Amino acid sequence: MSYQIAIDGPAGAGKSTIAKAVSKELSFVYVDTGAMYRAMALLCIREKIDGGNEDKVVSACDSADVKITYKDGAQVVMLNGEDVNGFIRTQEVGDMASTISVYKGIREKLVKLQQELGEKENVVMDGRDIASCVLPHADLKIYLDADVSVRAKRRYDELIAKGQPANLEKITEEVKERDYRDMHRDNSPLVRVPEAILVDSSYMTIDEVKNAIIAEFEKVRK
Repeated sequence: MSYQIAIDGPAGAGKSTIAKAVSKELSFVYVDTGAMYRAMALLCIREKIDGGNEDKVVSACDSADVKITYKDGAQVVMLNGEDVNGFIRTQEVGDMASTISVYKGIREKLVKLQQELGEKENVVMDGRDIASCVLPHADLKIYLDADVSVRAKRRYDELIAKGQPANLEKITEEVKERDYRDMHRDNSPLVRVPEAILVDSSYMTIDEVKNAIIAEFEKVRK
């Protein structure tokens, strides 16, 4: 049987970084569900589709071919046969992903793919609705959180390191707005399910968070 570790939480809590570290330590497959939504967002941006037009967004994405492959142990998101890993980490794509991820048609398409991956492999999967929707029977459910100010500063430092312009006050407001959208959307909102273990990464190192999650997994490993 395969093991499933579900990690949910708001933007900037460190889900992807931690999920990668945990999966590497356990030799599990890492599934970055957010990257799939970002691929769909990139498609909309490239085709100049208004993110607020649900019908056009769903129609465009419904015909898109999105696949997850692995190269040298790293996840690669393929959009219509193209490796788009290098194009999906911009602020513009992230904002569009947050906008279109509320649409039922988008979620149904991607959740099905995510569940198929979870059934075949030992996985660590992170996102907004993994424990509540995608992997409701996961062996371990983690809700990874961090203070808004900490998450905004992380994003600010990330942009500065890339040589991109950044305003901390503006980023803080954007983080708050994204939290609100994610937690109040009609389809699969961000929630902490009752059985999820809360891990606050605000003042923890990556190794500390990783070790805490692995320790919890060892308790449930059959």
